[in-house]
Amino acid sequence: MRFDPRILAVMLAGFTAFLSIYAPQPLLPMLARVFRTSAGEISLSITFATLGMALASPFAGALADRIGRQRLILISAFALAVFSLLSAAAPGLWPFLLTRFLIGVATPGIVAAAVAYIHEQWGASNQTGRATSFYIIGTIFGGFSGRFVAGLLAGRIDTHWVFFVVGLLNLACAVGLWICLPRETHGATAVKGASASSNDLPLRDAVAAHLRNPQLIATLAVGFCVLFTLTSTFTYINFHLAEEPFHLTSAELGWLFFVYLFGALATRIAGRGLDRRGPRRTLTIGVAAGTAGVLLTLAPSLPLVLVGLALCCSGVFTAQASTNSYLGVATSHNRALAVGLYGAAYYAGGSAGAAVPGLIWHSYGWTGCVTLIVCVQLLSIALALRLWPAQGSSDQGKGNGIGNGAPLRPNGQTPS
Repeated sequence: MRFDPRILAVMLAGFTAFLSIYAPQPLLPMLARVFRTSAGEISLSITFATLGMALASPFAGALADRIGRQRLILISAFALAVFSLLSAAAPGLWPFLLTRFLIGVATPGIVAAAVAYIHEQWGASNQTGRATSFYIIGTIFGGFSGRFVAGLLAGRIDTHWVFFVVGLLNLACAVGLWICLPRETHGATAVKGASASSNDLPLRDAVAAHLRNPQLIATLAVGFCVLFTLTSTFTYINFHLAEEPFHLTSAELGWLFFVYLFGALATRIAGRGLDRRGPRRTLTIGVAAGTAGVLLTLAPSLPLVLVGLALCCSGVFTAQASTNSYLGVATSHNRALAVGLYGAAYYAGGSAGAAVPGLIWHSYGWTGCVTLIVCVQLLSIALALRLWPAQGSSDQGKGNGIGNGAPLRPNGQTPS
């Protein structure tokens, strides 16, 4: 199969979106000392970013439907570079948290537009599952690279310069997208040409229509659980591994995120299987692996903890691929807005995942956090089994393509 150069562009979009959003994670124990604050308070640097993403996501989806996906991706990428550079100059905790919130606000412009862009560019070719998996691989490498670079530089240069370097990387990615991201072949036409489709519903009516869709509501709830799991695990594991018996430094914690590369491999495999097995079955496999992995992190052995984290992120990214793909089945109009609503729920889960375990950490430590995470993972399976139709009903795995969404109209509109 000939490689599609658009794949590299959507991978770069995913990389750019998540380069800076989680970069502080390996630095959290160090930042708590720098800002003279607690583990729960410094974790707000993740909470504020994901909160900004949750609040902005629905508007980003609606905006992508109106101004075009490629244009919004570029605007958001350059905004991310600006806010990332501003975070390097933050003089205290609350200014730093403000820049983190702004980074979160800028990110959904890439996320919502990129997923809708993929459905429009590849939907008719039955390759959306494949393209989505490559996009998610880009997000994985972006999230890994931000954490790894930050951890690698920690202890060698001042923490402000660490975030300056991450900001420069964001700027380089924005320029790369400006050069290589093709203008959508469908989206611009859809924005300008459709007058009678449901994509032209007023925003309130379009949102109300989506919120009456039980399959979409279930997908939003599953998305909440997915990012809750990932954020809580990879936020509080840093404090766990900084204590006895591990005593890892910030630089060593940065190396920890190499386990994300296993997530990239798992996502590629999941992308191949989504079109055959459907998202419900794939989600169940992913969550089962993630649950086993997070339980394994309770072991007092660092190699076993690393295996557990690799299983956990592989399972979470498999579940993420499943929920992203299911959006193409659960929605039949205003898909970018649906992606935006999904983003709001997804990143609300991330905000909760960074904040809620902090209430447990002080009394019950990592064991209490793991118990909470496992309960949330089991909830996500229960929701999917109850509210996502089994393959063979509306889970139309073959032909219409689970993971490749519903077919597009000739003018490029998402279906109405």
